[in-house]
Amino acid sequence: MTTTATPAGTTTTWNIEPSHSLVEFSAKHMMITTVKGRFRDVTGTIVIDEANPSRSKVEATMAAATIDTGVAQRDQHLVSADFLDAETHKAITFKSTRIDGAKAKEGDEFTVVGDLTIRGTTREVTLKASYEGRGKDPWGGERISFTATGKIDRRDFGLVWNQTLETGGILVSNDIKIALEVQAVRA
Repeated sequence: MTTTATPAGTTTTWNIEPSHSLVEFSAKHMMITTVKGRFRDVTGTIVIDEANPSRSKVEATMAAATIDTGVAQRDQHLVSADFLDAETHKAITFKSTRIDGAKAKEGDEFTVVGDLTIRGTTREVTLKASYEGRGKDPWGGERISFTATGKIDRRDFGLVWNQTLETGGILVSNDIKIALEVQAVRA
């Protein structure tokens, strides 16, 4: 993939490409095993300020009912009122409020701070991000890519269901790790 340049001072808009993006989470089960899952339906936009990348913005939406851990019974429990309550709260959303340290070349790392809303509760979260690159695709479009990681305490969003284990500890960890692989297409 070849890199292309956009003139400084330009603002570009990019649509998140769901088939080439991954919103993944992981939690500890019984405090000994990591269980991973993802959201299959992810949409959003990234607006990049080429002259001042720290003024760039991102908004994303994940359909709560599309959670997929590879186990249908667990997924049904996760979309129930015990967890995401997807019937009432259809979407999980993220809207950036600040981008710190953003640069414009491949491999640059920066921080994205924004409002994450789960189950109707909004909390500020911080994601450590990396700019992976930009290039032309075989169909004449232009694509851009980022990765990001973060961690939340699920209880901050009203996700408090749990069970205490006989041996001590809890069934589902409160800390949830987030990992993102995002590719977007220029609008």
